[in-house]
Amino acid sequence: MLNRPNRSGGGKIFPFAAIACAIATVSIVGVGLSLTITLIAVRLGEQGYSARAIGFNTAAAGISTLLSAGFIPRLARRMGVRPLLVAALLLCVACLAGMAATGDYWAWLALRAIFGIGLTVLFVLSEYWINAVAPPHRRGSILGFYAASVALGFAAGPLILTTLGTAGPSGFLVAIALFAAAGVPIILGSGAAPELKAASSVSVLGFMLIAPVATLAGLLHGAIETASMGLLPVYALRSGLTAEMGAAFVTLFALGNVAFQFPVGFVADHMERGKLLMLIALISILGALALGLSVAGGGVAFGALLLVWGGIVGSLYAVALGYLGSRYAGADLAGANAAFVMLYSIGMLSGPPIMGLGMDAFGPRGFFFTIAVLLALYVGVVAARLGRRPAR
Repeated sequence: MLNRPNRSGGGKIFPFAAIACAIATVSIVGVGLSLTITLIAVRLGEQGYSARAIGFNTAAAGISTLLSAGFIPRLARRMGVRPLLVAALLLCVACLAGMAATGDYWAWLALRAIFGIGLTVLFVLSEYWINAVAPPHRRGSILGFYAASVALGFAAGPLILTTLGTAGPSGFLVAIALFAAAGVPIILGSGAAPELKAASSVSVLGFMLIAPVATLAGLLHGAIETASMGLLPVYALRSGLTAEMGAAFVTLFALGNVAFQFPVGFVADHMERGKLLMLIALISILGALALGLSVAGGGVAFGALLLVWGGIVGSLYAVALGYLGSRYAGADLAGANAAFVMLYSIGMLSGPPIMGLGMDAFGPRGFFFTIAVLLALYVGVVAARLGRRPAR
């Protein structure tokens, strides 16, 4: 693949090929992933499963991510970044084929656990790739573009589902085609892939303790994003709306990410990222409370509020990644990113069941009120952490 030369600050060549290939891969994966999550949630909801059961099924990938993320830097050193990414895509395709062949709750849960391993490899290595080559003075903007691209993919998945419908294997077959297509950028950009030769000086678990402002943001984002994709369709059904409207809610949530990542990424290049994470969380609390007090069938006003809130709360991810990228490099950055994804997986694992419990206990509005409580807890942790150190 051609690496188009372009000079950016200090005479250094801007790594177009490397960044473009990594972003293209995860963006295509995002389409297939969001389509699959929404499809299974709707299918299980129509079969009469409780919000808790759907939440646990959605969180199955989080278990495998939690167990596998810490091993990925070591595997990448042994196999190489590109071969490991290709192997992960093949594993995802095989799992999707299995999902298309069955409609059993427990079979889907097992396949989603295996599917999660492949997804973990894809996201850990792609994000390491982007963070490693991004110029420091433009890291926030580049990660904002990355987050917007992935969010656009996440928004496209449910939108495709509204056209295909939720019956039959067509949704899974489209997801298979997307994951297969995601291999093309990896193959074309293999020469731009970074290498991992040394081990990190800090353990993956150690990064969770020394960088809680970023890693806990990953946990919170994983909880909110996964629960929103898996339970917003259930929220719609329990509010007396259609399954298609629930898929539209997921699309609005994801589209908000696209709209807000660019301006937030620009701000992240000019503001201390710890303070920015605090500000994002505070605004997100207000948005969650407003949504919980709104009427789901309220039309344009509810949809607009959901879109704005999705964009703001979705900014946690890219800003936290930039926080890590500004502090670590090389093998340490790979280890820090693995820790970040592990915390994200804990959010995936715990978020949907917690929000599901909130819905079962307090009705549909309990979904947003539970999120507000989690955000408030994060604000408390960040405030305590930032109060113990000078701004950087």
